[in-house]
Amino acid sequence: MVETDVLKDKTAMVTGGGRGIGLCIAHRFLRAGANVVIAEADATLREPALARLNAAGRAVFAACDVGCETAVAETVALAIKHFGKIDAVIHNAAIADNRPIEELSYEGWRRVLDTNLSAGFLLAKHAAAYLRKTAGAMVLIASTRALMSEPNTEAYSASKAGLVGLTHALAMSLSPVRINCISPGWIVTDSWRHDGQTTTLSQQDHAQHPVGRVGRPEDIADMVLYLCSDKASFITGQNIIIDGGMTKKMIYS
Repeated sequence: MVETDVLKDKTAMVTGGGRGIGLCIAHRFLRAGANVVIAEADATLREPALARLNAAGRAVFAACDVGCETAVAETVALAIKHFGKIDAVIHNAAIADNRPIEELSYEGWRRVLDTNLSAGFLLAKHAAAYLRKTAGAMVLIASTRALMSEPNTEAYSASKAGLVGLTHALAMSLSPVRINCISPGWIVTDSWRHDGQTTTLSQQDHAQHPVGRVGRPEDIADMVLYLCSDKASFITGQNIIIDGGMTKKMIYS
């Protein structure tokens, strides 16, 4: 159960907050008493996302390409305009381009890194002054792909590994602002989408996880909430893996 006042009157920015894990994070923060600015590249998600959150006056949607510095700066300014401060920044937005490396263009490579990795730098750059004022926190959503891969994931894996390094660098540079990252494993986001998509999961999909199930967005959102709360005041620079134990499972064929 989420405590209803753990983030009372705080303000959080959530990138990629229009659906999936990002929308779930926004919902958790609102329930915990925070105001939320959703930074989302897909403007068509504005109405369904705000309807799902049902928090008039406490949730603001900003159409924002997080790989563009101007857009990030404008979204930070929007947060200050609406709520007067920023206590937490959660960088969740991400894209992938899983074409074979022989077919992956340099432009495609750069687009993935701009959205997934460089956006973390831009958010820190433009929100740093406000986070210092509030002794705030930042959480970057990396991935277990920072540690392990399948074929044709070079851009995505490199971007997520970069977030892990960026996390401990920012933790030193922006202290006492706390900077941490989370590396999710397999998370099924159907319940936080607007398109009715259903993922068919087999018994083996669940059973292969040491905990016995595939992950849910709430598994990530609850940790983000904790890391941004005062209860995590002694935690910074860390990469927290939430994958049901898969990266600890020795697998040989």
